[in-house]
Amino acid sequence: MGCCSGRCMLIFFCTLQLMTALERQAFDFLGYQWAPIIVNFLHIIMVILGLFGTIQYRPRYVVLYLLWTLLWVAWNIFVSCLYLDLGGLSKESELLSLGVSSHSSWWKDNGPGCDDRDLPATRWQSLESPELISALGCWLEYQYIEVLHCIVQLLISLLGFVYACYVVSTFTEEEDSFNFIGGVHYPSKPSPLYL
Repeated sequence: MGCCSGRCMLIFFCTLQLMTALERQAFDFLGYQWAPIIVNFLHIIMVILGLFGTIQYRPRYVVLYLLWTLLWVAWNIFVSCLYLDLGGLSKESELLSLGVSSHSSWWKDNGPGCDDRDLPATRWQSLESPELISALGCWLEYQYIEVLHCIVQLLISLLGFVYACYVVSTFTEEEDSFNFIGGVHYPSKPSPLYL
């Protein structure tokens, strides 16, 4: 049986979500950010279930993926607000490391284009201000890299959500019109004998 366009697109977006979630998971492991590690792991499992449900025509798994996508969108909005210091949240808090360690985003020390070799004194190396990082020639500050990760996840998730809704509606329509004994079931008019 051929792949309808909605199923193929959902498979594509699930695969894309898996790749980006694995990339994000690796960087969260490098930064010892335990809350994102746990949530990313759950996300990977739910996306695999959604992918399985799409391939195997299991609408319940796709519905589970839909529900998880709503939570995933909320998580990414929370992380974005945290890194942008919105709503009383602070990127300097230990929320993402669950207070277990004092580590932060891996990108904070290893951002693209950041070079700390030219610092004039060791006193400056202990400072962790965004102004210092900007002065060192970073292409993009770490909090914006984290927010970009969230934006990518949000875009992919929203597109995946739309196609998952389409796939679930397609599966339920196919389920309603299928006769398990002889093929397609066509609704018939009631017999005049039953009136």
